[in-house]
Amino acid sequence: MAFIITSPCIGEKAADCVETCPVDAIHEGEDQYYIDPDTCIDCGACEAVCPVAAIFQEDFVPDEEKSFIQKNADFFK
Repeated sequence: MAFIITSPCIGEKAADCVETCPVDAIHEGEDQYYIDPDTCIDCGACEAVCPVAAIFQEDFVPDEEKSFIQKNADFFK
């Protein structure tokens, strides 16, 4: 189960998560960062350092943020 970056990241781009990710799974998009589900090793390092609490395990993404699961998948198509 990969991690998902949700709406609080839009426009933020602090990049703490990018620097922390041990497998370089986090990539910059036009308006936010995205986590590559094929590269993510589910370590949770990114979640712990996110300054805007935008990162969740896929199964724990809040209902109002569920659209970001598809947005993340579409980024890596």
